[in-house]
Amino acid sequence: MKNSYIIEYLDENEFRKRERALKKYNMLAYKKFVFEYCPKFREGEFIGTLISKDSKQNIETYELKLPTDDMFVKVHGDIILHYMVYRNNNIVMLNTITPDSILDEGHRTELTTYKGVVVSKEHQDKDMFKINLLNMLQ
Repeated sequence: MKNSYIIEYLDENEFRKRERALKKYNMLAYKKFVFEYCPKFREGEFIGTLISKDSKQNIETYELKLPTDDMFVKVHGDIILHYMVYRNNNIVMLNTITPDSILDEGHRTELTTYKGVVVSKEHQDKDMFKINLLNMLQ
């Protein structure tokens, strides 16, 4: 257990809000994050794309694309977990989950769906237009 890592949060309140919205609106991404990726982080297996590495302080920054359906990705973008690894201290620092706009809005208000895709209340017409356009192209 000497190589086990501790999971901490850059801003726990904001991260938990997005995590709860992810659980509510995209269960597949949430399950993969909680039951597959977090245990790997604790064991010291870091997955995703290495974005930057600070060899002086031994800090690595990663982005991990969480699984979701194709239509959600085309309308709102990929769901990406941003995290940093402090190798000297055995800490995994969870920064944020993006796209933050739809996740933050999903936390504040109840979102609706249109043809199986979550629709933002702020950009409802734009999202519905994208969904209709994508359905016409298929």
